Amino acid sequence: MTPIREDALLFDCEGQALPGILSGPGVGQAASGIGVIVVVGGPQYRAGSHRQFVLLARALAASGHHCLRFDYRGMGDGQGPVRDFESTREDIGAAIAALRRQVPELRRVVLWGLCDGASASLLHLLQGQTGVDGLCLLNPWVRSDDSLAKTQVKHYYTQRLRQKEFWLKLLRGGTGLAALREFLAKLRTAATRPTKATAGSAAYQDRMAAAWRAFPGPILLLLSGDDYVAKEFQDHVAAHAAWAGLLDRPGLTRHDLPGVDHTFSSADWRAKAETLCLAWLDRAFAQPNPSEAR
Repeated sequence: MTPIREDALLFDCEGQALPGILSGPGVGQAASGIGVIVVVGGPQYRAGSHRQFVLLARALAASGHHCLRFDYRGMGDGQGPVRDFESTREDIGAAIAALRRQVPELRRVVLWGLCDGASASLLHLLQGQTGVDGLCLLNPWVRSDDSLAKTQVKHYYTQRLRQKEFWLKLLRGGTGLAALREFLAKLRTAATRPTKATAGSAAYQDRMAAAWRAFPGPILLLLSGDDYVAKEFQDHVAAHAAWAGLLDRPGLTRHDLPGVDHTFSSADWRAKAETLCLAWLDRAFAQPNPSEAR
């Protein structure tokens, strides 16, 4: 087994302490010069579902990369009040600064985010100069009440209506009638026009699109096949002008993973995600920065 090193950190974010675990190559192992920051989705903390982030960080470290996973303010062992993914810019910025202090020789920093961790990573870019060189986004979160209803009608209820057992339950009453009432309610919600953003501000989904469009670096996008969040993302992108052309932009690497669930919960699915991430890091950052070439 390739030796790695892990160190516990405590760093400041606007006067409140955030804990992190920094994984990196062990003694005698060559370092890549790439640092990956795991931006957690909520409600999560730095270990992740079924220790996903722990195992990812160690896989990255074994391949020569540094990886920092940390807790937001108000989550896990992070100090301060609980906050949602739209309010984590300062936390992510503090993590980037902490990683660069700990590993000053880093050449590149990549944000890795699952679900609303992916959304938070994109929203972080809107604050301007971020020191982020790449994004790894898994099943980005774009949910609203109407998007969830539309996705469920399209991908779940349409299939249920084709199943013989559904109609048998309906004829018997009970759960069949309840399911039909639920379907009709979802259909009404899906037909409702989306709620407009507050005056003077764009919906967070549009701000994600703006960040995606402006970001000059490489992006890796992983979409699980058995996941409503991933389906919502694809449906939202196809239906909204703010996202036009963004899945065809230069520098985007996309992988659709049939049968895989939202959190890559099996060992095989987790290993697949790790392998794709590692291969992408090698390809995306094989060439030096223009400033480094000079």
